[in-house]
Amino acid sequence: MKKIILGIFVVIFGLIVFLVITKKSSNMASKGIVQNLASQKSLDSLTIQAMRADTYPGSDLVIEQTLDSTSTYRQYISSYKSEGLKIYGLLTVPLGEKPTGGWPVIIFNHGYIPPEQYKTTERYVAYVDYFARNNYIVFKSDYRGNGNSEGEPEGAYYSKAYATDVLNAVASLKKYKDVNPNKIGMWGHSMGGNITLRNIAVNTSDIKVAVIWGGVVGTYDDLMNNWQRKVPYRPSPRELSLRNRSRSNLINKYGSLSENPDFWHSIDPNYYLSDITTPVQLHAGLSDEEVPYLFSQGLYDRFKALNKTVEFYTYSGADHNISGASFNVAMERSLAFFDKYLKSTY
Repeated sequence: MKKIILGIFVVIFGLIVFLVITKKSSNMASKGIVQNLASQKSLDSLTIQAMRADTYPGSDLVIEQTLDSTSTYRQYISSYKSEGLKIYGLLTVPLGEKPTGGWPVIIFNHGYIPPEQYKTTERYVAYVDYFARNNYIVFKSDYRGNGNSEGEPEGAYYSKAYATDVLNAVASLKKYKDVNPNKIGMWGHSMGGNITLRNIAVNTSDIKVAVIWGGVVGTYDDLMNNWQRKVPYRPSPRELSLRNRSRSNLINKYGSLSENPDFWHSIDPNYYLSDITTPVQLHAGLSDEEVPYLFSQGLYDRFKALNKTVEFYTYSGADHNISGASFNVAMERSLAFFDKYLKSTY
């Protein structure tokens, strides 16, 4: 009898030990899954779907410095918040009678300039002047890590940092007293064209029209395999390290484009063009030695195949900035496109 009782006790004890170990293993496995999901979520932040799910509250615009005015507009160095960082920008406000509802706005996304050399009031002066003289508020964000803006200059292609800064600029401009929040357009050059394309794929409602000059708007296959500059590209060691780290992290986690095309497509706005309702106008110089005009050609073809509202202009002999004889023509076309979609009804 004692042997039977002892045997039952051993069986019960063994069952209890088994259940405890099983529960502990299950808890560890669940914890591991949660940790993996959390890690994946942080790395997946560049995907279009994740960016759409995120929030971009912006902040009130703060006037940091009043600059010299012209007969047609006032200019300020201003700031706003993006993910807790103080981001500076150039705010240009037309003079004259403000339209009912406020001035239309062009968010101006500048191209690559070495962040350590970047200054808020330099570069793109003629572009900003042209749009402001034609009764647009123009806001040129410096992006994080550029000039005096806080944060690291992470770049635009393998990080969501700059695109996030501009989406927070959109929200900040919507709060500004002189702005018509329903009439916001976006202009982008080079790297800024990439930011513009990503932003109209993420924010499909607030950005009513987009114009891109010499844009880095190719697919990731284009950017990684078909981008051969004819002029040197020499970012600072710090900036190059940040960019390479972002790219390497993605490749190490998800594999290369050939190994895992689904992931690279998930972060590529070119695979979300069917969702874009924003009218888009593209410009490219045929002698551009920095960004192939074929990037713009390819985007135009993809938009046309989807029956989207898109225009594409090329300029023989024009460089990356479409400077020289073609500049005024390109500016006139850009202005007419903005006027059509932002000023047609005041």
